[in-house]
Amino acid sequence: MNDRDITVTLLHTNDIHSHFDAASRIAAYVADVRRSVGAERLLLLDCGDFLDRVSLETEGTQGFVNRELLEQIGYDAVLIGNNEGLTYTSEQLDALYDNFGIPVVCANMIRQLTGQPPSWMIPTWTTEKSGLRIGVIGLTAVFNDYYRLLGWEALEPISIAQARVDELRPNVDVLIVLSHLGLKFDERLAAQVDGIDVILGGHTHHLIEKPIEIDGTTICAAGKFGQYIGHLEITWHHGADKISVAGGCLPTDEFARSPDADRIVAEYCAEARERMNRPIADLSEPLALRPHEESPLATLLASAVRRATGTQIGLVNAGQLLEGLPAGIVTELMIHSLCPSPINPCAIKISGKQIVRALEESLMPEFYELEIRGFGFRGKVLGTLCVDGIEWLIDETQLPYHRVAQVIVDGEPLQADRIYDVGTLDMFTFGVGYVGLKEGTDVRYFLPEFIRDTLASALNDERLVLDCGRPRRRQVRRV
Repeated sequence: MNDRDITVTLLHTNDIHSHFDAASRIAAYVADVRRSVGAERLLLLDCGDFLDRVSLETEGTQGFVNRELLEQIGYDAVLIGNNEGLTYTSEQLDALYDNFGIPVVCANMIRQLTGQPPSWMIPTWTTEKSGLRIGVIGLTAVFNDYYRLLGWEALEPISIAQARVDELRPNVDVLIVLSHLGLKFDERLAAQVDGIDVILGGHTHHLIEKPIEIDGTTICAAGKFGQYIGHLEITWHHGADKISVAGGCLPTDEFARSPDADRIVAEYCAEARERMNRPIADLSEPLALRPHEESPLATLLASAVRRATGTQIGLVNAGQLLEGLPAGIVTELMIHSLCPSPINPCAIKISGKQIVRALEESLMPEFYELEIRGFGFRGKVLGTLCVDGIEWLIDETQLPYHRVAQVIVDGEPLQADRIYDVGTLDMFTFGVGYVGLKEGTDVRYFLPEFIRDTLASALNDERLVLDCGRPRRRQVRRV
């Protein structure tokens, strides 16, 4: 170690989610800082969810636009978040990260088959900047109900962190954790694991404009969508053998753009549009969508989810779809545009009483007009429930929670205490949206297909397409 104080500039990002305009501004800012302080004094790290398949550029290039941007911006190391790990198969991730020019650092992910991380992933990474020895550990959120279906095992992060800190700490001057665990977990990590200097956080999209400190560990996070970038100055103090952290997060909306980043995105956008313009169906009649009431396209999605999950009943929210489909050729690009959410079908067991509650809620504007953020949802409003396997009567003259007059399943009245197999959407199992659905048990997720894949398949089933225009929901007739 040198006999002087050493300061290194640390820039960090998280949860960009393929917001390429913001990524372009970040690229330009990073280039300016690199020119100002020099590459030897700059460390640039990302904490996961840099990509998001809601973007047509990402979807149409299998994430390669994001890969090239990361390399062009010049990140030193990155972590994978759930949008990388859960929305691609293992084979797709192998292709994406093969010969990647940036270390992918994650200590708590292994492949089930081998018990080891893939060849492109390392648990820790060390580097030296201006004589300062820096160690980096990556930790990502544990979603094993999903990960195990994709051949992964996500390990409990606290014990993994402690073991890796014990391994690295004697050999580094600064120890940084890249976290895609969320703020509450970061606070636990700081309180329970000794030896961490800095935690750079993500996943819960929290913004920490000025770093906070817990038990000697500094916690930072830069919000979401590239709206901010973290800019820290880490100083090792000679003689005191300790570090100090200064700085915080800067808004990016006024930053200049990077022509090189914009060129990369434009080129991949053209490639993605060409690739996704392939026809996947040919409709003889249009399929309308009305988010606030039963409509054919949303009913078709309910039928598709019911078939994909092999259940008695299909229940989906119309807000998963952003627009209807015209008659004629339907392309992959059109399906992605109207159903961009990276959401998977799932099966749950739920009582008749809970089904009725969800149906009642779907008639109420405080539910179907609800704006939702996160949980995989990339729509605008929740939308009403559309169904398959159910015929139901409503009486809109009644008070809320008393409007469902009758529900028929398999030709018989729904029984309040009977347990039914329901095909629905994974977001409901996280407790968002319709309360009546979040109480389902024996949850089974269906991966890697998204609901847009099940919808695309259903568009080629003439029986389902013809049947989706048949009303499942009717008004009580009054004489």
